[in-house]
Amino acid sequence: MGKKKKINKLRENTVRSVNNNIRSSVRKLNPILKGIVGKKVDEAIRDLLFSEKRITKEIRKTVSSAVANAENNNQYDIDKLVIKEAYCGKKIIMKRFRARAKGRAAPILKPYSSITIILAETKKMESHGSKS
Repeated sequence: MGKKKKINKLRENTVRSVNNNIRSSVRKLNPILKGIVGKKVDEAIRDLLFSEKRITKEIRKTVSSAVANAENNNQYDIDKLVIKEAYCGKKIIMKRFRARAKGRAAPILKPYSSITIILAETKKMESHGSKS
């Protein structure tokens, strides 16, 4: 009575890249990841490049890794790649404490997260035909 394996029908045309143990919370990562879903890869990297958030450098590295995986392992065209999914999950939380007055202690939580980027190749390219 084991678990049934999930069958991913869209597995053929997708590429993924996972970055584990990123030193940021899921709460800070989610808005950035939701902003890049559905965009072309070059647009997403450009948006992340101009973002003022510290963690966008790690997300950009993960997207670039997924692009390299798509190009080298699956021979996909980089211009046709779109970010299909981007999500993050909780990892460990390092617990530290700060000494306070009168012998008390205040907790310091240092959360870690993991990022998963899934790219898909679009089937059709827009053809810019000249009309005569």
